[in-house]
Amino acid sequence: MTERLNQQIAFLNEADKLKTILRGTTLCDASRAENSAEHSWHLTLYALVLADQAGPEVDINRVIKMLILHDLVEIDAGDNPIFGDYDAADMEAQEQIAADRIFGLLPPDLRDDLRGIWEEFEAAESPSARFAKSLDRFQPPMQNLASGGGSWTDYNVSEAQIEEKVGRKIAIGAPALWAYARARISSFFAGADA
Repeated sequence: MTERLNQQIAFLNEADKLKTILRGTTLCDASRAENSAEHSWHLTLYALVLADQAGPEVDINRVIKMLILHDLVEIDAGDNPIFGDYDAADMEAQEQIAADRIFGLLPPDLRDDLRGIWEEFEAAESPSARFAKSLDRFQPPMQNLASGGGSWTDYNVSEAQIEEKVGRKIAIGAPALWAYARARISSFFAGADA
């Protein structure tokens, strides 16, 4: 019992390091960069509030689990902004190594369960994982819109780039959310061009 609890607490203490990983996206008020723990928390809130946007086959409780776990690997692998310059294959390899280490801190039953949830999110094949991925792509544009451009300005992002890198992924699991975002993104860029 003590060993199991020691492993659980070791994992939880390690997870605290996610608070130190800064992301490319700013907070809605543009006061500072968001950290990955804040992002994960905010996404779980998105899942609760926007559950009515999920298809009937989506398990929101499972989505919440995916979203709270999905970026833990950034403790070791770091954050790679979607509009940044990085090697996707190298990033995936680093994240797998990080997942081995971080989930490996847990007792075997929890390790397997939580790692399986993380793997499901990464594969984005189940309806719940597709919805979770859609929310993960939907939240940053909402923050960029709220902050007057945020990381889009920092990375000199075009509307077409957003459509290509973000839009398709949102539309797969939450088409109404993409329609909502696309209209606001188009208005933002129309105003920026004026």
